[in-house]
Amino acid sequence: MIYFDNSATTKPDLSVVDTYSKVSKNIWGNPSSLHQFGEQSFNLLEQSRQQIAKILNVFPDEIFFTGGGTEGDNWAIKGTAMAKRKYGNHIITSSVEHPAVINSMKQLEKLGFEVTYLPVDQNGKVSVEDVKASIKHSTILISIMAVNNEVGSIQPIEQIGELLTKYPTIQYHIDAVQGIGKGLHDIIFNDRADLITFSGHKFHAPRGVGFMYKRRGKKVEPLLAGGGQEKNLRSSTENLPAIVAMARALRLLTDNEKEKVAKQAEIKNFIFNYISKFDNVITFSKDNAEFAPHILCFAIKGVRGETIVHAFESYGIFISTTSACSSKKHLTSSTLTAMKIPEEDATSAVRISLDENNTMDEAKKFIQIFDILYEKFKKINA
Repeated sequence: MIYFDNSATTKPDLSVVDTYSKVSKNIWGNPSSLHQFGEQSFNLLEQSRQQIAKILNVFPDEIFFTGGGTEGDNWAIKGTAMAKRKYGNHIITSSVEHPAVINSMKQLEKLGFEVTYLPVDQNGKVSVEDVKASIKHSTILISIMAVNNEVGSIQPIEQIGELLTKYPTIQYHIDAVQGIGKGLHDIIFNDRADLITFSGHKFHAPRGVGFMYKRRGKKVEPLLAGGGQEKNLRSSTENLPAIVAMARALRLLTDNEKEKVAKQAEIKNFIFNYISKFDNVITFSKDNAEFAPHILCFAIKGVRGETIVHAFESYGIFISTTSACSSKKHLTSSTLTAMKIPEEDATSAVRISLDENNTMDEAKKFIQIFDILYEKFKKINA
């Protein structure tokens, strides 16, 4: 099996699964309990928080555990809206965000908030000038993803951060779910980033766990009311086994990160350079520094994306249509639509997404199968 669908989810590392299992079996106390067993759980929880903070070079009290990327995005956006509503009701985002962001915005619009959805260029990127032109006195939040999950374009989040140094009252949220461990730490954790969201299952941790970075002094209201966990900001008994496992997964991810990223970029570019030579292939991702090293989106003209996915699957190669969240709904890529890609090409789009475990041998096998399938599709279309 060749697994090229890592932007949808990653295979949990075996040592991470082992960590999850050990904590589940041996340390099941509630971290809020007063007895010694609860204290043991609490200490392990805080050790995990400190480990994540050290890896990311932030303060431990800036790390808040969540149930994953979707919750983190909802919390950052709605929590800011609730906390800052008396100061304004205008929010800026892009037209190519993950549904967790877009649908949060649509919910807020129903509650009277005004949302500006920025257009993108042919590479799926927003313009910093468009961000600047959209800012109003009533703007309270700007939410822009670090890496687009469909085509891999890297948004100018560092430059937007530089712009926002002139607007200290506007909170700045970055969805970094696709950017973690991809050599982008410095642009994600820029000096102006206030809220950054992450999802554990995108970097070999269990599903159903994530975390949010919240800069000291920044205000968000909680989404979940309850027992007051996570400094009264995220109630719910902490998922300790998953949190400890996630901390281990993050450490493993960031070990030798530079070399891992270079390997993924080499594989991506190898495939890109090969398939882009074919007449009926359209590449929506590029092989340059403006795109993430692990995502390659392309189409074979005249062949629907789901047909391409199942054709590769028959040879044991697993890729996806442009987004796991919309693939079974047979929805046209929202990113490609925003990039003004014709619908007949957008419906043919598929995505390869790599991680550090993929190899060049797998890439060579992929292009062998690509040759076979391309000829089959060519005959059918003829």
